[in-house]
Amino acid sequence: MLALAQDASINRPVEAREHVRRFHELFFTLAPDKNAIESNMKRAFNLADKSVFDYYNDLAEKGYYNRIISGNVQQRVEVDSVVCNFDSYPYSVKTYATQFIIRSSNVTKRNLVTSCNLLNSVRSDNNPQGFNIEKFAVLENRDLEVVER
Repeated sequence: MLALAQDASINRPVEAREHVRRFHELFFTLAPDKNAIESNMKRAFNLADKSVFDYYNDLAEKGYYNRIISGNVQQRVEVDSVVCNFDSYPYSVKTYATQFIIRSSNVTKRNLVTSCNLLNSVRSDNNPQGFNIEKFAVLENRDLEVVER
């Protein structure tokens, strides 16, 4: 049987977008459960550098995760697009997403825009695409609408 082989570099743009998309899903999807939050964060930290950990610590110090838990709030993110520039290295990335914060009384829809750089890294079970996010920053995170429930 003839096996079809494909140059790994051909799929790098697809893998890069999936790496960034998966990171955002892990980092910004939260349940009101400390263990679930910690599990998602641990997995997200495997895909990124200290800039993500610093952002997490900043939110934790401000009580963000405690308010998610005590308020029984669900948060989920839908990544709309991931724009990667492969013309220069490290690859610059901008991500556009919609964030939903679901409370018993209302649902807040937010616009989320982030930026980062992507570095090539070693592939592993914890990082199957073989990239590392660095210089992560939230550029915009503003309310679009609040719908009462």
